[in-house]
Amino acid sequence: MKRPTLEAVAARAGVSKSSVSRVVNGQATVTPEIRELVMRAVKELGYVPNPAARSLVTQRTDAVAVIVSDPPAGLVSDDPMFSMVVRAASRELEAAGKQVVLMLAGSPESHRRVERFVSAGHVDGVMLVSMHGADPLPAVLARLGLPVVSHGRLGVPVDVPYADNDNLGGAAQAVRHLLEQGRRRIATIAGPLDMTASQERLTAYRETLRGTGRRSIVALGDFTRVSGVEAMRQLLQDDPALDAVFAANDLMAIGALRTLREAGRRVPDDVAVVGYDDIEASLYTDPPLTTVRSPMGDQAVATARLLLGLLEGGPADSVVLPAELVVRESA
Repeated sequence: MKRPTLEAVAARAGVSKSSVSRVVNGQATVTPEIRELVMRAVKELGYVPNPAARSLVTQRTDAVAVIVSDPPAGLVSDDPMFSMVVRAASRELEAAGKQVVLMLAGSPESHRRVERFVSAGHVDGVMLVSMHGADPLPAVLARLGLPVVSHGRLGVPVDVPYADNDNLGGAAQAVRHLLEQGRRRIATIAGPLDMTASQERLTAYRETLRGTGRRSIVALGDFTRVSGVEAMRQLLQDDPALDAVFAANDLMAIGALRTLREAGRRVPDDVAVVGYDDIEASLYTDPPLTTVRSPMGDQAVATARLLLGLLEGGPADSVVLPAELVVRESA
């Protein structure tokens, strides 16, 4: 059977082709009576609008790009938080009738490819995930005039609404918990400092220790498990007497647990360990990991809703969601 046409629907409904076009494209400039006739004919004939023709009328593709900055270390493939974010955001966008296009932007060439794709009009809006430091992509996309939102606050001065979790408050909870446990030499494994989440968690660590007489002991990681292993080795060399570690994410905390075990340090007897994110693996470490639960799924949904609001022409105010300390055996 041939695919039913717009003309066939118009003939069946007894109205003009332009009236059918206005109805199927969601325009309000038709009477309820005509709309009812058209929708009845659409149902009887099994008519499905041609996406290309519809986009010419509406000037919309009903597609959005989720653009993830994939750093050289391959964090996107290593960290389960990224798959959670993409899944949660995609479900929210698809429920609103949007086709999601996932794109990775971890190199200058991929940046250019993303810019060409977006500027060609293939999507109606963009959701950014895990942008780093002075990445020029947010500013480039914002200049194109498309709705752009960010999962997490950007580290560049671009007016892009975002949804984030309370990194400052969550990290402060973690360090205060270690202080309340009587820990005297509290170190931290910070994440990559070109990301606002890492910057804020490190700032909270330092500010919470300030005034307690305890010095900051810092090693840098990149949010991967292997960087946690290496950073913990460095910390033990820098201060063999340290008795607590706050890692800026769970993967680095899991790496730190391995190093402490290899060094013969008991957790939490000798060294307490706290992570951040509350990924599923934190339940199954030995011992189970005390961590800060960041509502990444809710944050992804909130970011998607910001984008949907912009696509409908509404305002978009940035959102910061609370973080919660989850106490388990590691601290």
